[in-house]
Formats: sequence, structure tokens, C-alpha cells
Amino acid sequence: MAGSKFGAVGAAIWFLAVVAAGSALGHTGDDHGGGGFSSGFMHPLLGPDHVIAMVAVGLWGVFLGAPAIWVLPIVFPLVMALGGAFGMIEVPLPAVETGIALSAVVLGLCVAFALQPPLWAAALIVGAFAIFHGYAHGTEMPVASDALSYALGFVVATGLLHLCGIAFGNLARWPVGKMAVRAAGVVIALAGGAYLSGVA
Repeated sequence: MAGSKFGAVGAAIWFLAVVAAGSALGHTGDDHGGGGFSSGFMHPLLGPDHVIAMVAVGLWGVFLGAPAIWVLPIVFPLVMALGGAFGMIEVPLPAVETGIALSAVVLGLCVAFALQPPLWAAALIVGAFAIFHGYAHGTEMPVASDALSYALGFVVATGLLHLCGIAFGNLARWPVGKMAVRAAGVVIALAGGAYLSGVA
């Protein structure tokens, strides 16, 4: 019991540290590490809009319970990899940044209201937004990077962010913890709204 509490608190601290890193701006097109895997791994972590949406997937999975708690964090990276491939080969996709910001709004609200749609509907929502996140990663791949290693990097980083969301979401087993998780959903939705309006 104590171990799970420590893991959730550690995940929350890590999440806040990443989001609070003011100089870490995503979608710059800069080379985050100079290589394939390291660049891909760092790209999601250096974009706060990516971080909050990825964490929200894990949080929502906790409210949905099994099997969604594991299905959603698998669907998102898989579909995101497809979106990344589209970005790498420059398939046109409009309103990418809007889609990313909107993902934080929608997923944050799903957590805030503890929505429990059928698994197929939740997977469809998550998969649709994953396309935009993956596309952004793909289009911003450094020129010198190996595409496969870069894609593996951002998929692994995304999976870890989902796990952070699941760890924090486990607080929902207690009434006060459930309120904290739902409050985190509100914060994520508000942050997404700020990105959507161009404030952030």
C-alpha cells in the first residue's frame, strides 16, 4: 500500500517538474539529443501539451478500469506511430496543433467527469487524437535521425507518460484521491484550452 502511494506521489512530482520546465518548448523542430532514439524520446517530454494529454490517457484508463486501463495506453502509441509515419512522409494533415490542444481539453474533461463510454468509443477518441500527436513528432524529426529509432523513442516516452498517469490515477481508490484525480483532469482541460486559444 505504501509503495503504491509513493509511486503515485513520485509520478505526480515528475509530471509537475516536466510541465513547469518553462524553457522546454515543444514543436520547435530542434534536435533534442542529436540522434534517432534520444531525439524521439525527448520530443514528447519537452512539449507540455503532449505531456498533459498523454498523462490524461492514463488517468482516464484508471476510471474506465480493466481492460481499458491497458488498452488505451496501447492504442495511443500504436496509432501515434502511424501518425508519425504520415508526418515523416509529409502527408497533409490540417490543424495539427489545434488537434493536439483539443486532445488535452477533451481527455481532461473525460477525466474530470469520470466519463465511462464503451471501450470501443474510448479507444476511438484516444486513437483519433493520437494521429495528431504522432504527426507532430514525425514532421519535427531531426534531418539526421534514423526514422525507426526516432519513432521507437517517442513511442517509449509516450508509454512512460501513460504509466505516470496510471500511477497518479491509482489515488482514485480513495475518496480524496478520486477528487484529486478529477481535479487534475480539470487542470489538464484548462491547460488544453489555453493552448487552444493561443495563450500558452
